[in-house]
Amino acid sequence: MGAFRDQHFLTDTNAVNRIADAIPVAGRTVLEIGPGGGVLTDALLRRGAVVHAVELDSALLPNLNRRFSKELEEGKLTITLGDASKVPLPPFELVAANLPYSISSKITFRLLSVGFEQAVLMYQLEFAKRMAAAPGTSDYGRLSVTVQALADVQMILKLPPHAFSPAPDVWSAVVIVTPKTPETPIRDRTVFENLVRELFSQRRKTISNAIKGLIPIYGKEAVSAFVSALDADLLKKRPEAIPVTGFIELSNTLCSYVGTI
Repeated sequence: MGAFRDQHFLTDTNAVNRIADAIPVAGRTVLEIGPGGGVLTDALLRRGAVVHAVELDSALLPNLNRRFSKELEEGKLTITLGDASKVPLPPFELVAANLPYSISSKITFRLLSVGFEQAVLMYQLEFAKRMAAAPGTSDYGRLSVTVQALADVQMILKLPPHAFSPAPDVWSAVVIVTPKTPETPIRDRTVFENLVRELFSQRRKTISNAIKGLIPIYGKEAVSAFVSALDADLLKKRPEAIPVTGFIELSNTLCSYVGTI
């Protein structure tokens, strides 16, 4: 990963190997976002993966083309120039990516919407901690709930700034993301996301008070009916105390009062 556009090259060989070994890639098609100098690309190819790389920085392409000329010719590697949060993505089963900090959330949710088997993703440490956070902790919030509703998240490695060149100002972390189907299906993703966003925007308030933030979206009558349908003990809790399944159940109940499917 390069310093261009919020990127940094990973230079720690042990870290590269741990990322490449985190999930079995032999014989699998791997999407790599931001190959940079090709260190992780090389590790994935050596383990028998077919790699479809997406690189934003055109200045890095000549080196990648020289370094992997044989693999490109044999079809073991393809390189697409463009922004991975926007360009059409090549087919893939797994993902390995050192994501630019500024678009980590955007790319993560794009990948989850496209679908994959597993992903090994690198983030800023604070972002990764929020993704993996459990209910009742200070890091648990909107990101935790919206990601964990769709996937299991496991942090496997923390990396100091000196593992990169140039060194970023913050620590980084590697996370394994495994998509899942929620035990309780989400009736309407938009309603779910609106509810989670509004409740955590007022996380210091009780559920009863925070829900009022939904009135501009769904109207006073619908929100009042929704509140009346909820358990009194639940209404006294704060958002950070509600598990992911609880938010799904809340949003599904809200769906019954806002005219959605």
